[in-house]
Amino acid sequence: MSNFGDKEQREQDATAWEHVNQPNEHEGRMDSEKTIGRNPHPDFGKVQASRPNFKEDHKWNFSKTRDPSWKYGQGGNDGGESLKKKHVEIDPYAEGRPAASNYKLLISGVVPRPIGFLSTRSKDGKSTNLSPFSYTQIINHDPPMFIVGFAGGFDNAKDTLRNLVDTEECVINIISEHFIEAANATSINAPYGVSEWALSGLHPAPSSTVKASRVREAIFATEGKLIETKEFESRATPGKKTGVLAIIEGTRFWVREDAINEDRNLIDPAVLKPMSRLGGITYGRLTEGLELPRPDFDDATKQEEVKKLVKPKAEGQ
Repeated sequence: MSNFGDKEQREQDATAWEHVNQPNEHEGRMDSEKTIGRNPHPDFGKVQASRPNFKEDHKWNFSKTRDPSWKYGQGGNDGGESLKKKHVEIDPYAEGRPAASNYKLLISGVVPRPIGFLSTRSKDGKSTNLSPFSYTQIINHDPPMFIVGFAGGFDNAKDTLRNLVDTEECVINIISEHFIEAANATSINAPYGVSEWALSGLHPAPSSTVKASRVREAIFATEGKLIETKEFESRATPGKKTGVLAIIEGTRFWVREDAINEDRNLIDPAVLKPMSRLGGITYGRLTEGLELPRPDFDDATKQEEVKKLVKPKAEGQ
């Protein structure tokens, strides 16, 4: 199955306006900026201007681990400093605690998160959508399986979710440094039918097993077919639908040729330069890594000091 190329996508985008819904359709969604207030800066342009320039010379490299001499039973590598700190307990459903507080807490604590940059197409082919989702993860490799989480229920479905359910197809693109601004621009709350391809300036490329276009700028992309969805209901407000989980099977991989090894099973992070999501409006770069081999129990317990640590569960563990 071949898909639209750049010229066809642009022609399709040009006619999409006749299918645009009312301008206020996206307002009121639980993850809207007005509701959540992710941006802590009244004047972001001024804050941005005060910061150092993007460091192009920060190339991917490996460092040693923080404590190369770490031994079994040692625990943390900070000399016990973290044990001196106290924790606070938070009930997500505490009286007076808004759901938005849980959202902010989770996206700032579960980090870094990979970003699924989803491309979808309406069932009639008259509208397309391109948008980033940081509730994204791989959960299996045979078959290749992904999960994507969407805020809001089916009654208030995001454009991507609407298209995904209607066509049962999408492309999951991975965002890299060289198009982060364009990718972020696609998160704009444009009405249904407005093309994020045009707004961002990104370029579509044909897919093989789905009709949705992949992002030509993306170094890694996966075509996918929807397997199933699960809708979630609010605990604080029974009856209110607050999210949808989509399970997607990968049907075709696309990797830029300078990023893949000869065996076609490893992608070079120095070329991929993936971006991740942190809390608020913060993105993260991947510029340094460290390696740690997965330990083998039989090999490790050949050491007498490790053998002494082999004990059953103790109270409090």
